[in-house]
Amino acid sequence: MTTESRAELTLRGLVLGVLITVLFTAANVYFGLKAGLTFATSIPAAVISMALLRAVKGSTLQENNIVQTVASAAGTLSSIIFVLPGLVMIGWWQGFPYWVSFAICVFGGILGVMYSIPLRRALVSQSDLPYPEGVACAEVLKVGSGEHGAGVEETNAGLKALLWGSIVSAVFSLVVATRLFAGDVARNFRVGERGVSGYDFLLSFALFGVGHLVGLWVGVAMLVGALISWVWGVPHFATLTPDAANLAANSLDALAHDTWSHKVRFVGAGTIGVSAVWTLAKLVGPVVAGLRSAMTAARARKAGQAAMLPRTEQDIPIGIVGIVSVLCVLPMGFVLAGVANATGLGEHLWFLVVSAVIYIAIMSFLVSAVCGYMAGLIGSSNSPLSGIGILAVIGFALILVLGLPSATLAESGRSLVAFALLTTAVVFAAAAIANNNLQDLKTGQLVDATPWKQQVALVVGVVAGAAIIPPILDLLNKAYGFAGAPGPHHEHPLPAPQAGLISALAQGVIQHNVDWSLIEIGFGIGVALILIDIGLRKMKPGAHLSPLAVGLGMYLPTQSTLMVVVGAVAGWLYDRNADRGARGEAKKQLGVLLASGMIVGEGLIGVLVAAIVAFSGKDFPLSIVSDAFADGTAVWLGGAVFAIVIYALYRRVGRSLTTLA
Repeated sequence: MTTESRAELTLRGLVLGVLITVLFTAANVYFGLKAGLTFATSIPAAVISMALLRAVKGSTLQENNIVQTVASAAGTLSSIIFVLPGLVMIGWWQGFPYWVSFAICVFGGILGVMYSIPLRRALVSQSDLPYPEGVACAEVLKVGSGEHGAGVEETNAGLKALLWGSIVSAVFSLVVATRLFAGDVARNFRVGERGVSGYDFLLSFALFGVGHLVGLWVGVAMLVGALISWVWGVPHFATLTPDAANLAANSLDALAHDTWSHKVRFVGAGTIGVSAVWTLAKLVGPVVAGLRSAMTAARARKAGQAAMLPRTEQDIPIGIVGIVSVLCVLPMGFVLAGVANATGLGEHLWFLVVSAVIYIAIMSFLVSAVCGYMAGLIGSSNSPLSGIGILAVIGFALILVLGLPSATLAESGRSLVAFALLTTAVVFAAAAIANNNLQDLKTGQLVDATPWKQQVALVVGVVAGAAIIPPILDLLNKAYGFAGAPGPHHEHPLPAPQAGLISALAQGVIQHNVDWSLIEIGFGIGVALILIDIGLRKMKPGAHLSPLAVGLGMYLPTQSTLMVVVGAVAGWLYDRNADRGARGEAKKQLGVLLASGMIVGEGLIGVLVAAIVAFSGKDFPLSIVSDAFADGTAVWLGGAVFAIVIYALYRRVGRSLTTLA
């Protein structure tokens, strides 16, 4: 039996993956805080890797796969922004302490890698889940290696699509920063005598690109959620506001925002929560089967039969997985103990730390399973991380309420909210990493990669992402601040919608002021959506109405959802047109790369502009026009240019392969 030697887990691959991770993490942190969504970076990282390593002697498809595996941490660990800014919003932190933030990211992230190992067998090897992004990334790698013919030409066309998307979205974002183009088209208006509603189309290439990536059915689901919120929810709850009929026109904006923020979002939280529970219930069988398979593989190793395992089934041994998992959970216990002592909770130290450690160990695995399943079903970009954060923080807040005296809850409410958010952040980091890891491991299965090498690469990516996230968060906090946070006023604070909602839920549960009736309404809507989704799947194969995506559409602002819907419809039209001609699959893949480039370009420029804002101390340091122009002409000018450029980009990419053989 000969031993195959090939480049796979190499130093140059790890270094290149880390460099891409740093760039994409910066883009994702900014974009996630602004829009409430993050993007998967595997495909653009794979294209960049193939372009750079092509001239290197001995580079392989599997080595490029390692690069994208490392870089995928940028699209996953950055999701920690859905929780950590909540500590600033409640006034607990003024910035982001580096080592505490790093510890949360690195220990939670590595725990997610470890938990994804037994889940791989349940949800990848022994599952028929489609893994759309994992399969797409595998196809990009195969094309780039020449396995499907015309590899070099198609890789060049893909890199150009990625670059065009990045450059155009970056330039547009810079022009928006000058206020020559408006950033959005928004309006609130009366509904009847007392109601109010509105819309906000953010002129964002990044959001448009997200819509293209998530696809038509997810876009439709998010539109349904937005309609539930703004056609029924906001008008209905606004009518219950005292003096709603007597408000001046300039007060409609505040009424619409407050109604959505304090009422409708909690209905959406209930919808997301029941959808996540439904997903978890469907996963019990596959997860148990995967654990059994992992144990069988461990016994085979002990019996000296490890060489008999196929390459694509060689994971990090389950014994090492267990040891590393413990070494991730226990240090967080010490970190949380330090927080408890420093906040006057030392009297209840043992209860707090033990309950937090047990909660992190168990809940991280459960939510990793849910997120992994959803990543396999509809892709990492539309994972249920928001719902997971909601469930996790409510669960631990309830443990604190049930386990501590009411006097302690009253006296140390804010400290306990902070403790709950820190615990939730670790769970969230694990869930986020496991979510995208399984997508990467599916890619590896399709390109004959070695799972344990990918798993090592993922740990490297986690460490790189954890190192860069805290300073970027500090920069953005200084430049823009977060909506609702105490401290200096900022003209356009970052919404950080998930962090705001999750911190509000923690405060509501611990301080007994959450309106459970709103969440119960959301539960009812979620149950109805689950039944509709089941019926739709039976009636029309391929069709679905994801309850989780509907919930996202309900509690994300229309600023974050409507352009995603537009992108989903435009992407569907582009794909349908590509299918009518030759090389349809290759053209559709170029559309994916174009969309990915849009997200990367805008995200990176967003961080750059944030740095300028932070150091200048001005809200619009690059402005070159008057307020009157920015509020008038810039609106239609920006909208018109946005539409024309989108059409031109799709047209250019769609024709880029027509001259290739």
